[in-house]
Amino acid sequence: MNIVNGIRSYIKEDELKITILNNKINIVNYTDIGHFDSNKIVVKTNSFDVIVKGSDLVVSKLMNDEILITGDFNNIEFR
Repeated sequence: MNIVNGIRSYIKEDELKITILNNKINIVNYTDIGHFDSNKIVVKTNSFDVIVKGSDLVVSKLMNDEILITGDFNNIEFR
């Protein structure tokens, strides 16, 4: 059963994952988007809120459980 559980958890990733790259932030398994404009985006998770501040912020990818934010970041907060 451990093999089946391992495959299931790989396919259906439940944990929050935040990847910060050059001018990109990818958040997987978020719960809601609290605020959205070109200077500030608030992404809600089960544990905390991710507040991204900057300029020219754009949601480049938006799915049920994944969001990709691009732009010039000034500040990233976890509250």
